[in-house]
Amino acid sequence: MRGTARLADTPPVHSLEMRLPDDVPFAIGSFDEIGRYSRAAFPHRHTFYEIVHVTRGTGTHVVDLARWELRPPHLGVIVPGQVHHWEDTRDLDGHVVLFTPDFLVGQSGDRDLLRRVGARPWHCLDPAAHARTGRLLAELSEEYRHGDPGFATVLRSLLHVLLVRMARLGDRPPELADGVYGGGVYGAGAGGAGGGEVGAGRHAVAEEFARLLAGTGPDVLGSVRECADRLGVTPGYLTEALRAAVGRTPGSLLREARTREAQRLLARTDLSVRQIAARTGFDDPAYFCRFFRRETGMSPGGFRKHHDRRAPSIEAGPGPA
Repeated sequence: MRGTARLADTPPVHSLEMRLPDDVPFAIGSFDEIGRYSRAAFPHRHTFYEIVHVTRGTGTHVVDLARWELRPPHLGVIVPGQVHHWEDTRDLDGHVVLFTPDFLVGQSGDRDLLRRVGARPWHCLDPAAHARTGRLLAELSEEYRHGDPGFATVLRSLLHVLLVRMARLGDRPPELADGVYGGGVYGAGAGGAGGGEVGAGRHAVAEEFARLLAGTGPDVLGSVRECADRLGVTPGYLTEALRAAVGRTPGSLLREARTREAQRLLARTDLSVRQIAARTGFDDPAYFCRFFRRETGMSPGGFRKHHDRRAPSIEAGPGPA
């Protein structure tokens, strides 16, 4: 894992270093083996998925505005774009799994698995589930360490099994997990109305829109028309594709993405409201304040006061793990 800060006073973005010579975007190890960033006490983002199996330790895991006190064993996931960190941890131990979406996607249903797992990101495991998870992660770790011929295929298969089991832990049916979560489009729908090439084409556009949200800051997302132009489709087709795939409009998803990013910056940084407005795509701070109140029911100042957990000098770098 490598840290790269993109904007001053905002959470750094960490990317996944590839394993050479095969360039496999996957890694697994203990918290110590993965390194200090795996239990960083400063807010940061990922461009990849992270699964944590916490087997020991105390403290708190914070993802965006949600906080989970550690009472191991736990199994959790952080999806690309989310801001997370660890607070007051002691004796933290377990497995950490890192992978990019493209590493997994390929098997039937993989995208649905990522949606379902992202909708329920934290689980307290019973003894049986804890044991099963430990055995599976041990297999993943052994395969990764040895790197025998075909190991990438085995890693994908074992990771697929892990995600299937994580999805089973959730009580919430996948069709209710709507919205934009961590920068990806997660929602109802099974791939588009109409079937055949038309349905497949709409689903592909919806997936491209999800990647656009995940990989582009809200300040440069622009309007629905600008997003459609970047995807090479008309605004009407983009709207049809998203309604068919996830039951949402591009406008609502863009508003949700901007609102979530504004919440992250208000809660996690010392940026002024004017600066946050600019970084979420608003030229007029007053309009941003009206937008934020309409979407959340609170003013930016009120939200910050209620959720203030800012980390001054975030980009001065992390302290000792």
